[in-house]
This record gives sequence, structure tokens and C-alpha cells, in this order.
Amino acid sequence: MIDFKYKEKYTVDDLVEIVHILRSPGGCPWDMEQTHKSIRRNFLEEAYEAAEAIDEGSTEHLREELGDVLMQVVFHADIERDAGRFDLNGAADEACKKLIYRHPHVFGEGTAPGTGEALDNWEVLKRKEKGQETHTDALDAVARSLPGLWRAEKVQQKAAKAGFDWPDVSGALAKLSEETAELAEAVAGDANVEEELGDVLFAAVKVARFAGVDPEEAMAKACDKFIARFARVEAAADRPLTELSLEELNALWERAKQS
Repeated sequence: MIDFKYKEKYTVDDLVEIVHILRSPGGCPWDMEQTHKSIRRNFLEEAYEAAEAIDEGSTEHLREELGDVLMQVVFHADIERDAGRFDLNGAADEACKKLIYRHPHVFGEGTAPGTGEALDNWEVLKRKEKGQETHTDALDAVARSLPGLWRAEKVQQKAAKAGFDWPDVSGALAKLSEETAELAEAVAGDANVEEELGDVLFAAVKVARFAGVDPEEAMAKACDKFIARFARVEAAADRPLTELSLEELNALWERAKQS
């Protein structure tokens, strides 16, 4: 039996202790086997579930999901604690120093009368801190683990700071049309389809930027819309969908679009 004090309310310090107990000899076999790599996806999934709670506007759900995200942070920090490299306080120290350094208008002599200036200062200080001497360095530093549409958006935003951007949405739309035509040619010729499709998506993200639309959110809403219409198609069918012809399915789909 472990030596642990049960409480009515627990704190972050208690969470650190519980995770360490689970990972220690006599703890949970599964927890003891985990590595940064093995629970990488868990971390991402918990972050997305917290984002979903934000979208729902549910305080209770957000509290739960933020706890799960925090647990993941503590778990990774405990792995490093056991390895003797750093602990949760070490990670907190890094975060505090970064926040102080990147907010000279709050903690130093700098000024930032508005949000725009604060963000510009943040970007300049971040590049200096990371040793990014060129614009290419800044582009290359965008995390490859980001969802593809968000990574494309961030890469484009950083390129735009170097003046590499269309002056307005018309240029972005023209580029999208050009890339779409090249994709059609690639499909017809059965060559470079992946590359050309990537160019189409990249160009579509640029249109989203000019329109002030989050590309990932737009894609999520497109998926939701598709599912809702598909449900109407299935509900309107007089027999299983697999027994319908493509023409019948298309007719039901067009009807679903109007409802």
C-alpha cells in the first residue's frame, strides 16, 4: 500500500506527486513503460479535446480537459525529472523567463501602445531569442507537427513580413485557379498529383488569410456540413445507400443541399 494522503481538494503539487507515484516502482505498469514518444499522440489529443471544450463554451468541460492537458505536461516533466535533466519547475522557469523577456513594455523600458505593436515586439524578440538571422530561418522554425493548414498559414504569415505576398485577395484567387488547373493536368497525366494537390491547398490557405478565415476551422465546418447533408441523404433514401446508383445518390444530395 502506498503512503498517500487523500484529500477533498488537490493542487498542482499533488498532481506532480501522483504522477511520480504512478511512474515509480510499485506504481502502474503502464505508466512506468511510457516515454515521450509513446504518449506524444495523447498530448495532442488532449489539447484538441480542450479546444473542443472552448468551442462548446462549457466551463465544466474546459476545466476537465485543461486538467488532462496539465496531466500530460506533468507526465513529460516527470520523465525528465527521473532522468535528472529538469522537472516541472524547470519548465516553469523557462516559461517565466520567456514571458518577461518578450514583454519589455510590461517588465522593462519598452513601449507598446497597442496590440499590433506588442505582437511586432514579440516577433522581433522571438527571432532574436531563437537566433533566427534570416526570414528563411523564421519560416523553417514553424513546427512541422502543426496541422497542415495551420502550418501553411504561419509560413505564409512569416513570408508576408518579408514582403513576399499578394497585395490583395484577387492575386491569391488567381493563384488558386492556376494551381487548380495544374492539378487537373496532373490527374489527367497521372503524374505529380500529390505535389500539385499540396500547391492547391497552400494557395487555398492564402485565400483564407486574405479573407480573415481560419483554414482549419473552415475545414472543420465543411466536414460538419458534409456529415449533416449525408445524414439527410441517408434519411431520404428508400433503401440502403449501397443499393443506389450514383445518379440516385447525386439527386438525393442535390435535394439535401436545398433543405
